[in-house]
Amino acid sequence: MRKTIYLAGGCFWGVEKYFSLIHGVIGTAVGYANGHTEDPTYEQVCTDTTGYVECVQVDYDMDVVSLTFLLDRFFEIIDPTSRNRQGNDIGTQYRSGIYYAESDDREIIEGAVILLSESHEIPLAIEIAPLSTFYRAEEYHQSYLDKNPGGYCHIPTARFDEAKHAVEVSCRTDHDLRDRLTHIQYEVTQHGATEPPFCNEYNDTFEEGIYVDIIDGTPLFSSREKFESGCGWPSFSAPIASKDLSEHDDDSYGRERIEVRSTKSDSHLGHVFDDGPKERGGLRYCINSASLRFIPKDEMEKQGYSEFIDFI
Repeated sequence: MRKTIYLAGGCFWGVEKYFSLIHGVIGTAVGYANGHTEDPTYEQVCTDTTGYVECVQVDYDMDVVSLTFLLDRFFEIIDPTSRNRQGNDIGTQYRSGIYYAESDDREIIEGAVILLSESHEIPLAIEIAPLSTFYRAEEYHQSYLDKNPGGYCHIPTARFDEAKHAVEVSCRTDHDLRDRLTHIQYEVTQHGATEPPFCNEYNDTFEEGIYVDIIDGTPLFSSREKFESGCGWPSFSAPIASKDLSEHDDDSYGRERIEVRSTKSDSHLGHVFDDGPKERGGLRYCINSASLRFIPKDEMEKQGYSEFIDFI
């Protein structure tokens, strides 16, 4: 089912490019929203007197991606506390805003903004309002960064790589996962299977880099915390961020263990034990290679993970 949301986050060139790359987005257009004049031009909007905001119309398939997921991605490319400014662009036409055409979306939007506010000590500056007007911008503004790859953009280029890999797990079909994953990757992540010891992809890998969730690309472990345990599976003394893992009691096979799952994708990863190196904290995260994808250090920036280089 096709739905539409309107997002303003500074210069609309970069915002449009970013959302056009996300799986489930089926169309984008840039324009001017919620002003008080008729059929404004770019030059008029730039006078900061029309009330309009540079905005991106995002059309998406709600069976593939949710509004909540899109809003979470939106929050990643703006400074939500900056009033009438994003990057080097200043003026009310560059204010941050979320504008809805369907009233049912308001509750979702407000809930997402409230959750975001809990992680900030100062008030947010995100306007939430029903869409009153939207005029499509001049044609040369449409898909501007596709036409002008070196054009100005306040959004870091790494974010575009992240957008390419942004796929909402809860909206994936089982058929989609089976198409994307190998048989062992599917069975491990979705059904909690265990791959054979020693005969798996990353048991003997000690190259510098990070290990990300095979499903959604979340960085989970770094080579710095990997060690040889002799168990036959990749072993780590700690995750990159504990919030990205969840732990669950597991009494399968007549054993009491602690299962480790990826928080965002809810994929089975492996188990954690308390027999790891004492000098590293005493834990051993025993993880299936099939649940991971390894990104070498020299590929991290290219693949959008440059901010995690300090972890290796």
